[in-house]
Amino acid sequence: MAEERRMFLQNSWVWVRLAAVAALCYPLLRFVKFKVPKKPQLVKVEKLMKVGDVHLDQEFVLFRDESGIWAVSRICTHLGCRLNFSEQEHLLICPCHQSRFTTRGVRISGPAERNLPQFAVEKMSGENAKGYIVSL
Repeated sequence: MAEERRMFLQNSWVWVRLAAVAALCYPLLRFVKFKVPKKPQLVKVEKLMKVGDVHLDQEFVLFRDESGIWAVSRICTHLGCRLNFSEQEHLLICPCHQSRFTTRGVRISGPAERNLPQFAVEKMSGENAKGYIVSL
C-alpha cells in the first residue's frame, strides 16, 4: 500500500511539472504568433496639381479632378505587374495581361478579379508647403 501511494505521488509530481511548464510556455507561444502591424509608408509629392493632372509614382498614381485628389495602387491585382496610364483612354492598363482599370481603381476587364487599392492623400500644411502626402 505504501508503494502504491509513492507511485501515485511520483505520477502526480510529473503532472504538476507538466502543467507548470505549459502555464509558463503559453504566454511565450502567444508572443511568437504576434505580428506587429505595419506602419504606413508616407510618400511626399512635392508639386501642386491642377484639375486633370496625373502623377505617376513607382507605387501609385495620383489623380486630380473637380471632385478632389486621390491615389490608387499602380500594382495590378492579377500578377503584380506595374500598370501604365493611357491618356487617350483615360485608363490604367496592365502591360502583361491587358487588365483595365478606371482612374478610381475599379476593374473593367482582364484576368484581374479585384479592384485596385486606394491610398489616403493629404495636402501638405504649412506656409511653404506645396504638394501632397500619400499614405501607402
